[in-house]
Amino acid sequence: MDKIVEVDIRKISGGRNSHETDDIAVERAMSIRIMHMDVQHSLGILMRTPGNDVELVYGFLYCEGVIGSSRDILEVNIEDDDCLVLVTDECGFDPAEHIRKTSVSSACGLCGRESISNLIHIHGPPIPNDKNIHSTAISSSVEILRSRQSIFSRTGGTHAAGIIDYDGNIIAISEDVGRHNALDKLMGTFVMEDRMPITEGYLVVSGRASFELAYKAIRCGIPIFIAVGAPSSMAIEMSIEHGMTLIGFVKNSTASVYSCPSRIIND
Repeated sequence: MDKIVEVDIRKISGGRNSHETDDIAVERAMSIRIMHMDVQHSLGILMRTPGNDVELVYGFLYCEGVIGSSRDILEVNIEDDDCLVLVTDECGFDPAEHIRKTSVSSACGLCGRESISNLIHIHGPPIPNDKNIHSTAISSSVEILRSRQSIFSRTGGTHAAGIIDYDGNIIAISEDVGRHNALDKLMGTFVMEDRMPITEGYLVVSGRASFELAYKAIRCGIPIFIAVGAPSSMAIEMSIEHGMTLIGFVKNSTASVYSCPSRIIND
């Protein structure tokens, strides 16, 4: 399944026009339906970059609280951008909380939710206090992530999320046109391998630290969250409340720490 397409463009440079081709990141809709207690429900439509769709489904359902582990999913069938997930009767699916009323765009991870009560009260594992990162590793982690963004290198049109271990080695990385999709794909990898909570490394994302990304990180028990861009006020408040170290505005050797700075070792 193609993640990149080539399109014809008119290039304007220095007042001159030329006809060229450009690589573009693919964005396509995928509908998600869930079969729970012999009743089928629609969870809406995800606008995503095709590829790693099974991981996306696992991560999306885990971060939404529909499942608590890979054992809650019995089967995933994806055909022609339509996904049907068979879950156990005992999973945490609640139609009142989890059914969305609109499509989910690549820019919004919470669109279509009638209530955010279940999101604000996160049902996640305790975040460990014994994880630390050297200050020099903050900027280098962003460089490590950028060096592995293969789709972005060609298109400039995708977000990335990665887990880097405390020795500076990248464990996993995902890319997508949607920042929350990139994180869901990343989280789905760990859910499928029964490696939750994620304490073996810290999270690095290519964009800003929004509420939904902070929520997903806390839901997965991640102790340190590094973002290239700015955090939102709710992301900061949530990080303080749950004890997650939130770092933003990382550029060269500078960074801003918004919560739990005790995990950072100054070099």
